[in-house]
Amino acid sequence: MNIDDELKDEYPFESHFIDVSGGKYHFVDEGSGDPIVMVHGNPTWSFYYRNLIKEFSQTNRVICPDHLGCGLSDKPQDYSYRLEAHIDNLEQLLMSFDLRNITLIVHDWGGAIGMGFAIRHTTRIKSIIILNTAAFSINTIPFRISLCRIPFLGPFMVRYFNAFAKAATFMTTVKKLSNKIKKGFLLPYDNYENRVAVNAFIQDIPMTPDAPSYEVLIEIEHGLWMFREIPVCIIWGMQDWCFSKVFLERWLVYFPQANLLKLEKAGHYLLEDANSDIISYIKRFFWQNDLQNKEES
Repeated sequence: MNIDDELKDEYPFESHFIDVSGGKYHFVDEGSGDPIVMVHGNPTWSFYYRNLIKEFSQTNRVICPDHLGCGLSDKPQDYSYRLEAHIDNLEQLLMSFDLRNITLIVHDWGGAIGMGFAIRHTTRIKSIIILNTAAFSINTIPFRISLCRIPFLGPFMVRYFNAFAKAATFMTTVKKLSNKIKKGFLLPYDNYENRVAVNAFIQDIPMTPDAPSYEVLIEIEHGLWMFREIPVCIIWGMQDWCFSKVFLERWLVYFPQANLLKLEKAGHYLLEDANSDIISYIKRFFWQNDLQNKEES
């Protein structure tokens, strides 16, 4: 899958790949210095972080992968697509570079995946930036998400009609996305086969103890306390119908030391609604916590 000329100015990055179990795993690797790792959710891909990549690759090494089944990564039809597999893939990528002093930025499913890596490698994490996500169990789920989990009906809507990814282009922001940006978000999910992971993420949401990924999520949740002594920044779009303020309140219990920015006019895709405000806040967070870039030794 290629980025056409229309999207090159939005996503001008060189593609890199690593072989993981299941196929080729795509990632962006821009800039140099202490690494910032950006972990996306569903149904987005590294395109979601494009403006943060452009900005922070001027001062840091930015690594932003596409989960297997997403973005420009391979989309095998017989892969498990469980939470643990996504963590394993991220771990393989980051450990192949022996990254240290990592600032981790997570959004949506990227919270569980990114924090899954973090609890395995606590000493490699320098700071964490949390954007409308979760990495803990919760017993509520939005009705619109639960519809997509109904056997047969849900996968039919998600894979045949692209209902989940298409809906995300107008239900996740306060500001209306341009047709060009909508095209960018939908580019990797243009047919039934390419939507395999979009559906798999929905089905893998671990709501009950018998869910396949529940124990993995609980392990991550129990490990969150290990990051109470490092700088944490929480930036939250308050108009998010999926990750509501209940999730934000839970994060503040785990990380009472966190710097907090509430964006009253931003939704789930908060980087689309308030990109410049978020970049400014992250820069200030780096400065206040003495996280200025240092070259890796």
